Amino acid sequence: MDVFGLNEMQKIQKQLQEKYKDKWGILSPDKGRNQLLWMMIEAGEVADIIKKKGDNQIVDNEETRKHFVEELCDVLMYFNDIMLCYSISPEELEKVYLEKHCKNMERW
Repeated sequence: MDVFGLNEMQKIQKQLQEKYKDKWGILSPDKGRNQLLWMMIEAGEVADIIKKKGDNQIVDNEETRKHFVEELCDVLMYFNDIMLCYSISPEELEKVYLEKHCKNMERW
């Protein structure tokens, strides 16, 4: 895998959703809210590691770092679910992201 970006993330997230569709249901706009809430819970777990372990442990301790990155992956998985719920393609996100970046570059 040369570059691991949103296209690849969405591809494997679709595989995961397909595998568990009978258990989780199909992603749709009405599930977007719940996926956002789950993402926020996962972001809280990321913050909890920072709070309990501190910055140095995340940088220097292999076990803490792995746990931290795993929780970030959970956040990204739910982020991708939200994109899938609302049919937001990686290309659409990239376009708007770059537009927002240009606005931010001129902001201050």
